[in-house]
Amino acid sequence: MTINNAVTAFAGVMVLISVALTYFVHPNFIWFTVFIGANMIQSAFTGFCPPAIVFKKLGMKQS
Repeated sequence: MTINNAVTAFAGVMVLISVALTYFVHPNFIWFTVFIGANMIQSAFTGFCPPAIVFKKLGMKQS
């Protein structure tokens, strides 16, 4: 698995978790979903992605 695939999978899992928290725990967890989306947008424009940095340090191969 490459870093790009891992970041995409990680983002998808985080969105699903945040939606589940919003539904089952409290409606204000929707802000967690908004934060994830905003982070994905800023990453697309700036290239700065904290999960990619972590995966790289864990030794995952680049694409």
